Amino acid sequence: MSAEQEPRLGGSVFEIEIEPIFGILALYDVREKKKISENFYFDLNSDSMKGLLRAHGTHPAISTLARSAIFSVTYPSPDIFLVIKLEKVLQQGDISECCEPYMVLKEADAAKNKEKLEKLRLAAEQFCTRLGRYRMPFAWTAVHLANIVSSAGQLDRDSDSEGERRPAWTDRRRRGPQDRVNSGDDACSFSAFRPATLTVTNFFKQEAERLSDEDLFKFLADMRRPSSLLRRLRPVTAQLKIDISPAPESPHFCLSPELLQVKPYPDPRGRPTKEMLEFPAREVYAPHTSYRNLLYVYPHSLNFSSRQGSVRNLAVRVQYMAGEDPSQALPVIFGKSSCSEFVREAFTPVVYHNKSPEFYEEFKLRLPACVTENHHLLFTFYHISCQPRPGTALETPVGFTWIPLLQHGRLRTGPFCLPVSVERPPPSYSVLTPDVALPGMRWVDGHKGVFSVELTAVSSVHPQDPHLDKFFTLVHVLEEGAFPFRLKDVVLSEGTVEQELRASLAALRLASPEPLVAFSHHVLDKLVRLVVRPPIIGGQIVNLGRGAFEAMAHVVSLVHRSLEAAQDARGHCPLLTAYVYYAFRLPGTEPSPLSGEWAPLVTVQPATLARCPGRPASFYLARSKSISSSNPDLAGAPGSVDDEVSRILASKGIDRSHSWVNSAYAPGGSKAVLRRAPPYCGADPRQAINCNSSRASSYLVGSSSAPPASQPRPTVQKLLHEELALQWVVSGSAVREAVLQHAWFFFQLMVKSMALHLLLGQRMDTPRKLRFPSRFLDDIMALVGSVGLEVITRCHKDTELAEHLNTSLAFFLSDLLSLADRGFVFSLVRAHYKQVATRLQSAPNPVALLTLRMDFTRVLCSHEHYVTLNLPCCPLSPPASPSPSISSTTSQSSAFSSQAPDPKVSSMFELSGPFRQQHFLAGLLLTELALALEPEAEGASLLHKKAISAIHSLLCSHDADPRYADATVKARVAELYLPLLSLSRDTLPRLHDFAEGPGQRSRLASVLDSDTEGEGDIGGTINPSVAMAIAGGPLAPGSRASISQGPPTASRSGSPLSAESSRTLLVCVLWVLKNAEPALLQRWATDLSLPQLGRLLDLLHLCLAAFEYKGKKAFERINSLTFKKSLDMKARLEEAILGTIGARQEMVRRSRERSPFGNQENVRWRKSITHWRQTSDRVDKTKDEMEHEALVDGNLATEASLVVLDTLEIIVQTVMLSEARESVLGAVLKVVLYSLGSAQSAIFLQHGLATQRALVSKFPELLFEEDTELCADLCLRLLRHCGSRVSTIRTHASASLYLLMRQNFEIGNNFARVKMQVTMSLSSLVGTTQNFSEEHLRRSLKTILTYAEEDVGLRDSTFAEQVQDLMFNLHMILTDTVKMKEHQEDPEMLIDLMYRIARGYQGSPDLRLTWLQNMAGKHAELGNHAEAAQCMVHAAALVAEYLALLEDSRHLPVGCVSFQNISSNVLEESAISDDILSPDEEGFCSGKHFTELGLVGLLEQAAAYFTMGGLYEAVNEVYKTLIPILEAHRDYKKLAAVHGKLQEAFTKIMHQSSGWERVFGTYFRVGFYGARFGDLDEQEFVYKEPSITKLAEISHRLEEFYTERFGEDVVEIVKDSNPVDKSKLEPQKAYIQITYVEPYFDTYELKDRVTYFDRNYGLRTFLFCTPFTPDGRAHGELPEQHKRKTLLSTAHAFPYIKTRIRVCHREETVLTPVEVAIEDMQKKTRELAFATEQDPPDPKMLQMVLQGSVGPTVNQGPLEVAQVFLAEIPEDRKLFRHHNKLRLCFKDFCKKCEDALRKNKALIGPDQKEYHRELERNYCRLREALQPLLTQRLPQLLAPAPGLRNSLNRTSFRKADL
Repeated sequence: MSAEQEPRLGGSVFEIEIEPIFGILALYDVREKKKISENFYFDLNSDSMKGLLRAHGTHPAISTLARSAIFSVTYPSPDIFLVIKLEKVLQQGDISECCEPYMVLKEADAAKNKEKLEKLRLAAEQFCTRLGRYRMPFAWTAVHLANIVSSAGQLDRDSDSEGERRPAWTDRRRRGPQDRVNSGDDACSFSAFRPATLTVTNFFKQEAERLSDEDLFKFLADMRRPSSLLRRLRPVTAQLKIDISPAPESPHFCLSPELLQVKPYPDPRGRPTKEMLEFPAREVYAPHTSYRNLLYVYPHSLNFSSRQGSVRNLAVRVQYMAGEDPSQALPVIFGKSSCSEFVREAFTPVVYHNKSPEFYEEFKLRLPACVTENHHLLFTFYHISCQPRPGTALETPVGFTWIPLLQHGRLRTGPFCLPVSVERPPPSYSVLTPDVALPGMRWVDGHKGVFSVELTAVSSVHPQDPHLDKFFTLVHVLEEGAFPFRLKDVVLSEGTVEQELRASLAALRLASPEPLVAFSHHVLDKLVRLVVRPPIIGGQIVNLGRGAFEAMAHVVSLVHRSLEAAQDARGHCPLLTAYVYYAFRLPGTEPSPLSGEWAPLVTVQPATLARCPGRPASFYLARSKSISSSNPDLAGAPGSVDDEVSRILASKGIDRSHSWVNSAYAPGGSKAVLRRAPPYCGADPRQAINCNSSRASSYLVGSSSAPPASQPRPTVQKLLHEELALQWVVSGSAVREAVLQHAWFFFQLMVKSMALHLLLGQRMDTPRKLRFPSRFLDDIMALVGSVGLEVITRCHKDTELAEHLNTSLAFFLSDLLSLADRGFVFSLVRAHYKQVATRLQSAPNPVALLTLRMDFTRVLCSHEHYVTLNLPCCPLSPPASPSPSISSTTSQSSAFSSQAPDPKVSSMFELSGPFRQQHFLAGLLLTELALALEPEAEGASLLHKKAISAIHSLLCSHDADPRYADATVKARVAELYLPLLSLSRDTLPRLHDFAEGPGQRSRLASVLDSDTEGEGDIGGTINPSVAMAIAGGPLAPGSRASISQGPPTASRSGSPLSAESSRTLLVCVLWVLKNAEPALLQRWATDLSLPQLGRLLDLLHLCLAAFEYKGKKAFERINSLTFKKSLDMKARLEEAILGTIGARQEMVRRSRERSPFGNQENVRWRKSITHWRQTSDRVDKTKDEMEHEALVDGNLATEASLVVLDTLEIIVQTVMLSEARESVLGAVLKVVLYSLGSAQSAIFLQHGLATQRALVSKFPELLFEEDTELCADLCLRLLRHCGSRVSTIRTHASASLYLLMRQNFEIGNNFARVKMQVTMSLSSLVGTTQNFSEEHLRRSLKTILTYAEEDVGLRDSTFAEQVQDLMFNLHMILTDTVKMKEHQEDPEMLIDLMYRIARGYQGSPDLRLTWLQNMAGKHAELGNHAEAAQCMVHAAALVAEYLALLEDSRHLPVGCVSFQNISSNVLEESAISDDILSPDEEGFCSGKHFTELGLVGLLEQAAAYFTMGGLYEAVNEVYKTLIPILEAHRDYKKLAAVHGKLQEAFTKIMHQSSGWERVFGTYFRVGFYGARFGDLDEQEFVYKEPSITKLAEISHRLEEFYTERFGEDVVEIVKDSNPVDKSKLEPQKAYIQITYVEPYFDTYELKDRVTYFDRNYGLRTFLFCTPFTPDGRAHGELPEQHKRKTLLSTAHAFPYIKTRIRVCHREETVLTPVEVAIEDMQKKTRELAFATEQDPPDPKMLQMVLQGSVGPTVNQGPLEVAQVFLAEIPEDRKLFRHHNKLRLCFKDFCKKCEDALRKNKALIGPDQKEYHRELERNYCRLREALQPLLTQRLPQLLAPAPGLRNSLNRTSFRKADL
């Protein structure tokens, strides 16, 4: 892509205006040392300045007044400079003198220097008048483009610029992240930068000795260095403003390099913008698409140092001479600025007083179309006299030289070093070169080369390559027949020309790539002509077909190789594609420019050729002509023009962005040529699909086929397609290889040739079988066979080539379907299939072959008449009315029909022989799908994806095709895909299970956010995971295990389909179900066996799950992921999460997944094929896009659900009369229930609820006799919809619920069961749903009451009362709900409330169970797994209690008592007794949980929660109850799993024995004080908080929560633990007292509570201590330090079914100071003992404890304690025992210190020896100090004191009297 930028110039240049100044602007690339654009000449002179030159100038042409130019840069690089050179009119004096005034004088000093300025102006006026036609170099500067581009828009270049912007050019440019420019080497983008205004202030004066380009490059390289030499030069100050901006898409007033106006050109008088020709830094491969014939002349240097005479001010004049007469100078030299457009002569600038000047001039010439031998360039050298001297001419010629332009018919270009003649050359000089020393001529410097000049041509006429030149010349000679002919030094006669031509054909491969690509269209045209019109030489036909074919193969190869980087996804070269579409036509059919009859009569589109990779066929179908709806059969009128053919004729329209048509092909074009975008820039020629055709091959599309103008000589006409096929078949191996590499090109050429042949030969009406001769068809057959074989053999060696060949072959056959006999084409396809099939058995990698065949089929099926080709209206379809065939009731194949299944119908739904014969292409496609879906298929995921997406895109195209819009036609189309239903049904086990997606099954309380219009929340049944555990199906025990639960997962053999493939397949299934004829589906369903029907229902269930609406939130979540989203990626992610594929397999799979279609993502094959490659696109979607996506998703969900509903209705009608209807109807109802449970739109729910009502009223026994589960489910769904925000849904749901109750009442006059189910459902709903609308539900309940009151039919029964009773219950539950809503933020309060509700249902086991489950769900949500487990244990105990009443089974638990080991709290469930409940009563304990299986489910869940909570010991207890039940059921599979889990649990206990690894909970006493708390006032609770909760955390949490509730400054946290005095509290405030408490155990308890778990489970008693002194402070001196111990007992043991339990008992005791001292010393001794005995030993810990024990500085340490309490014997005899106890403690303490020291000595290294000695010294001092205190004896102690108490015994606790 060439970047283009456009400088505009503004403002005069110098501050002082003395004389006219002229500018030249061009781009230079320093790295390549190359000038990369032609010169742009401009001047900014005022009219008065231009007036000075009036004598020399003609009226300036508008094209020379341009001030803006467009430059193209194909290879942007950071080394590009914009160089500006200034010239002025020649004057006396060298450059430095002429620059002086500009350096010295300033405009500001105009007044001072007025005289000087006037003088200068006068001089300038004289020079302009005399020397106005000559220029001299003056100054130059350069701008580094990379700087402008990267910093454009941030700052202007100089502070003195006013920061102007020219927005007009850039209005249409999108600003975006693409404006960034990388400073990398080649990452310099000139295509997208912000426009900048640049003010250039410094110019450097030119130096006479250093004017050449070499010097310029040195300067430029130097400019980039920091210490530039140029900076030291004194600059010429000036101000030149330049606007630089990216060029707009279609600029106005633009002139091409040939000065032709480019449209749009609104007004010829507007100042133009010039497009400057680029001289690219490296090769650019592009064909010539417009006429260009330019010659650039660069004089480099002249050396006249040895020339005698006055030759100093040298000017070189250039003329283009058509002859030798001076008048034959042609006006072909382009003018510069403010002059004529073309001139006859031009001069180089003059360097003052320099005998050997250098030049930087560039002359641009327009070469005549026909250059002859006489044309030459004439250079005349003049000496210019700058001072007017009398008798001296202004210009004196001092030399001549010339360059003949043609040599041997070739244009001469390149560098020349020419000798210069002193005299005018003699006559006929122009045929010789100056190198020939003509006699009698005088030469400068003895005929040495003294003038160096270079010619460069940019021409679409002269190839400038010897091989191409020779080839074109020879072909021309043959066409003209002008023998003999001179070719260089050889004279060709008719005899030798053939040999030369063959040699030239062979030598074409040696041509250099750039000209070969440039002239590729011409070369290919000539080669085609040689094939089709063999030349006649000397009356003999010379057959050059083979040579030309080989040459064509090599040319195509070379072109392809040159443009390798520009290939499209299928490896096609855009240039060659363009050639076939636009440029190629059959020789001899060229139109004459004047005949208007060739204008195209039809707008045609090349449907079969213009395919983008993987583009869905609908792209073309949408634009093709509609076929007759009444008869879409093939038997159309044979006379109609086959519009497919005219489509293949690629008469594409040309829009300005891709007009690559060579304008030489469009004679008579006006001067305004179309802009071209070079074909290599990636513009896809196929995009111009709907433009009107305007030229090139569109001339061939009319109906006229007037014979071409009569030829001068007889010719032999061959047909190109026949020759190509023949040559290809017989070609040798080398050529064949080249042809195979680019087979697509030859195939497309053949197809276009065939189409043109049919059209121009008016054979369109010929029957297809007669269109082409049989030998040609034989060649085609051989060709297809051999190419097919190549595909098969190469698919392992060269995968890429095999893929391209395969696709090309498929497109070729697809095109043949439009042209040739279809039967013949089908036979080719079949042959190819057989070829692949035979190879598949032995292939090393069959997947690769299958993938290729899949792609082949896909291409074939993308034919625009695919449906018609499949003969949809075939006799295979069954008669309209079901024909009663032989009655055979014994027929086993069908579960329903009393008649035998109709073979015709079943064959329509199977991939049977008749089906595949009749519908050939559809059969192929479906067979491919069936093969890919086979469980044994290898490499399946890629094949699945390909096969399914092929069908999907076809169905998309049918759906969008207006030809099939009519429903009956669509039904016919759907018939082609009926076997898809059977296929999908059989593949069911391997489809992705959407119902079990991560986080889908556990939808206990996952509810859709409120933006689903409130139709509800996704929620499963009461508890889906329990439901899964209880596998009691809805069928009678005798029937198949489960009709709609699919085969067990274990049998999911074969590789499963990814989520994306499964979704796509299900969409296809739904499309077929939607569009197929219902009667047909019904008859098919009738013939299905029971298991098949079951699988069909499973399939429908899966459809609902797959397209369930997830809500906008889900899209936002997905969107937040950082990589590009494709559905495929989502599926991959799911697979990765679920662990079905590892990263390595993923990589391997990706590396294999390369299809010629680029997998419908535009990933070019040579890029790394990572599908989530970070692109430059932004990743996040906008809000609108997400809204749209959610909308589409919602609509798809509704459509899918409605299709499923229709299909269910068909199935119900089918099974009405059958024997097995119960089981099927149960399954149908399950699907209906599932659909009602997912998030659905209001439209669907109206239909869904209507279907549900119909089902229930027709088959009430479904719900009320068999299965409670369905009834419970239905109640839950209906209640949820009764609470909907949408009134229509509420209306329908209320009606459904009312009818359900009425039905139940009518059947048994007792609807206790429904009553119970409804109450349970509501409880469940309330407990698990956050955004539950209680107000709407009340409205629905009111509606139901109204129904009951107005129901005339049941006026006399108790029905209305019972309904009222039920409604009252429901209102009560709702009231609880309102309270629950209030406490939504307060988990403790919420759980308390749920607990209270559950207690309220003590007499109704079903409801209590429901609420226990609700509580479990809530706990699990909050992460309280231990509590959730307790809820489940309580639920299990409840069920066990009920089962114990029913029967006395040995293996079942005996009610609650059996669960005591798990939790002592569980006995509360024993409240159920015979007086409350008779188990036989209808409606009671009828839920699925009140069964043995239900009990198993609850226990399993309890175990799962215990495991999550880390309470592994309890897991064991749960399984002790569960194992006997499983053993009784002989359920060894579950037993194995249970023992496995037990093993895991025990292993974990072993590893975590110390207990630090699992922390069970932290306990706090929380007291509430103040009227604000209502019920909670003066209540004390023990709170169980998550492990390692700090006091600050819980206090912050509660304070924050209650502050939010009561307001600021109301809540106060009581900081101490002392008893709260109510009278001192402010009444309007709320006080919370929080204290950390620890579990407390009596000594006898500690015997049993051995492990860490034991000491953290079943806790009822807690202890906290409060230190105090008599004067009220907390801490004081040792003698006055008291301690209060408080013991709290809770009503239940922790963990319980809630996390806070009321304190029911409180005991306090006070320790005296000496008792406090005893406790402290005992604690210290324990610490020492622990540190000493620790294993492994911890020296640091040991030393720390020792230091604290024996350190001399320890405050209130052991020594001080002993001195306070043991110094003297107490007077109070009561304290004797304490005194003695303390003394014994100290003795023990000393002993332990000694042990510790000994241990420490063994552990320390040599570095710590001194430290240890210090410790020992300290210990010795301590022991000595203690010695006297410990030896005192108390003899009285031996006699027991009468009233002494042991204050540390529990029984002696007393209230402190303080």
